[in-house]
Amino acid sequence: TDQLHEKWPAFLAYLISFFMIGIIWVNHHVLVRSIIKVDRLLLFLNLVLLLFVVLIPPATATVADYFSLHDWSTQVAMMLYGGVFLGMSVGFGAIFEWTLHGHRVSRPLPPERHWPARARFIGGGLVYVLAILIALVNDVASFVLIAAVAVYYILERTPSSAGQDDS
Repeated sequence: TDQLHEKWPAFLAYLISFFMIGIIWVNHHVLVRSIIKVDRLLLFLNLVLLLFVVLIPPATATVADYFSLHDWSTQVAMMLYGGVFLGMSVGFGAIFEWTLHGHRVSRPLPPERHWPARARFIGGGLVYVLAILIALVNDVASFVLIAAVAVYYILERTPSSAGQDDS
């Protein structure tokens, strides 16, 4: 039972990462379903997002390996974990920003809704930056912040670039 007690953070990290990948998948679908024309820039922005999505499992494995130590290795693992989520957030935000310009979506988000929608994207990224900084002094608090972002994005709906309510 001691070994299981030591491994609960690893299981929790895998659970959080699973839900984050699922949230990314759902929100990506919501974001891109109204795109009417794909260009080269969008394809590369999607590659940036994909890069960080595929880095989530190895970053999770690193957290799982080091979390029970609560030392510098754990702090570095949490900074890596937060960095991967920050990169994912930047990639996702870049795709969202791409949808706001030109005639790229079937029903554009009205200009007065651009900044509130951007704030929702930027908010998660800022929390990841905070989690990376907090990891320097407290790996558990960093982990809790990253988990809180996952819960937030489960409950919060991604703004559709089409300006419609998302289901």
